[in-house]
Amino acid sequence: MTEYHFVSIWQVEAPIERVWEEIYHAERWPDWWKYVIGVYELEPGGADGVGKRQRFLFRTRLPYTLGFEAILTRVQPPSKLDAEATGELEGTGRWTITSADDGTLVRYDWDVRTTKRWMKLLAPVARPVFNWNHDQLMREGGESLARRLGADLVFSEARTQPSRSAGAAPWVSVGAGLVALAVLGWRRRTSARS
Repeated sequence: MTEYHFVSIWQVEAPIERVWEEIYHAERWPDWWKYVIGVYELEPGGADGVGKRQRFLFRTRLPYTLGFEAILTRVQPPSKLDAEATGELEGTGRWTITSADDGTLVRYDWDVRTTKRWMKLLAPVARPVFNWNHDQLMREGGESLARRLGADLVFSEARTQPSRSAGAAPWVSVGAGLVALAVLGWRRRTSARS
């Protein structure tokens, strides 16, 4: 099983209520977050938002697209939003939004495992590239959110927490990244011919 634990933190000079509105209304993400291709409501959920089920499509910095469904399991405006994901990524996501000096601090914890066969096969060598890809996507998300709100992005950090199985030598990670890029490039050329 290939598991990942990602942590993304953004500090935006905007009121918490405005930040909450943009995060909670994921159907708006394609309007401001360039890596989000689409968000489609599958079930509306309850009056409090719990049970809302959506389909997400993310384009990535690498030549592939990821799709998954997420169902909201906790909605606590304007500070907590939890979801369970199924599909090409499975796991849990948690948005934690708090007031901070001159703005709002946003933290996103994403504990997922991949289900795509090729991603699971490449994971032992491609993990560093997948981590980098996710971090780039989330950094851009923080920048885009700030632009959407007409606010300054004071701080942005996206990092991958080491998994229990991590610990390969750095040279293995570099080699793995190069192999993964070569395979993904091959997949892209093969798809273009079809």
